[in-house]
Amino acid sequence: MIGRLTGRLDHKASDHVLLDVQGVGYLVYCSDRTLAALPPVKSPVALWTELLVREDLLQLFGFLTVQEREWHRLLTSVQGIGAKGSLAILGTLGADGVGRAIALGDAAAVKAAPGVGPKIAQRVVLELKGKAPAMMLMEGGTDDALIDTPQAAQVAVAKPKAIAASAEALSALSNLGYAPADAARAVAEAADGADTTSDLIRAALKLLAPRE
Repeated sequence: MIGRLTGRLDHKASDHVLLDVQGVGYLVYCSDRTLAALPPVKSPVALWTELLVREDLLQLFGFLTVQEREWHRLLTSVQGIGAKGSLAILGTLGADGVGRAIALGDAAAVKAAPGVGPKIAQRVVLELKGKAPAMMLMEGGTDDALIDTPQAAQVAVAKPKAIAASAEALSALSNLGYAPADAARAVAEAADGADTTSDLIRAALKLLAPRE
C-alpha cells in the first residue's frame, strides 16, 4: 500500500499531478481544491495517498492531510460515491466543510458538488453522520505540500489550531455528557463565530441548551 509520497512536482493537469519520487513518476489524482493549493511545478511536494486497486486499473489519489484522506475513504464507502465523486465533494467543501455539512445534516451543501444528486447527498449525510465526531477529533496533519509560499505557511499554522479547538470543544462536551452526534453538530454550527476553544465551547453549549 502506498500511503504517502514525497518528491518533486513535475506536472500539474486539470485533475492530476505527476510527482517525481527519486526518478519514478507517480500520476496522482487530486481534487480541484488540492490542485489549487499546490506550489508551482518543480517544487517539493508531499501528499497523503490512497491506492485504488481493480482488476484492470491502479489509481493513486492524493490529499493534503490525513483527515482529508480519511474523509475520502468514508465517502467512497457510501453506495453511489466513487473516487471521482469523493474528490468532487472534497474539492467543493474541503475536509472541514465535509465534516461540518455531515454534522449539521446539510445535504444541500453536499449536493453542491458537481455530479452529486439530492438522493446521493442525503445518503452521504445519513450514513456518515455517526462518523463526524471521531473525524472532528482527528488531527488534520500539516499541509507539507504548501510550505513553499508565505500564504501557505499561514494556512499550515492556522488550520491545525482550528482543528485542535474543535477537537477540544467536542471532547469537553462529551465529558459533560452530551451525545457525540449532538456535540459534533453544535461544534460545527458554532465554529464560524468562535475565535478560541473557550468561545467555541460556550457557543456550542448555548446551542445545546434546552429551548423554552
